[in-house]
Amino acid sequence: MIVIDIRPGDENMILAAARIAQAAFAHIPFCDTFEEALQEVREALAPGKICLAATDENSSMLGWIGGQHAYALVWELHPLVVDPVYQRRGVGRALVLELERRVATAGGLTITLGSDDEFGGTNLYGRDLYPDVLSAAQNLQSVADHPFIFYQKLGFIVTGLVPDANGFGKPDILMCKRVSSA
Repeated sequence: MIVIDIRPGDENMILAAARIAQAAFAHIPFCDTFEEALQEVREALAPGKICLAATDENSSMLGWIGGQHAYALVWELHPLVVDPVYQRRGVGRALVLELERRVATAGGLTITLGSDDEFGGTNLYGRDLYPDVLSAAQNLQSVADHPFIFYQKLGFIVTGLVPDANGFGKPDILMCKRVSSA
């Protein structure tokens, strides 16, 4: 497996990335149509952003990741997409590690991300997190293989929650990681 840049003019890679996004997010209301998935890929390819693909020895795409400068020394990871067939095989890890390297090279200090719970993957799903959001964050647990566990294994920490980000009881879990000691 190698990690390469997705180029704005590479329609085959763009179409492959859109197909993977639609398949990978089939369980949540994101990239519901091929057109929405294609738009997500094109947004990730905007100038100044990082968009990478993991490919196999036949140049078939296994997954992709986007990163964008948010503010000051902070970059946002969005999205991370791995073909469901290749999940749990190191693809996501390779993509995140290469994004971290690129962000650090660009002078970034921190990567942030949001990991939504729209499917009941945590003990927070379906709950009213107000008025004690910080306590809810401290007691966060995965109950159905939520992706925040994957990010924790890569060194990201939970830094907060956005209650009801995707509807009542569907929070966004905010996470960050320092990628450079600069």
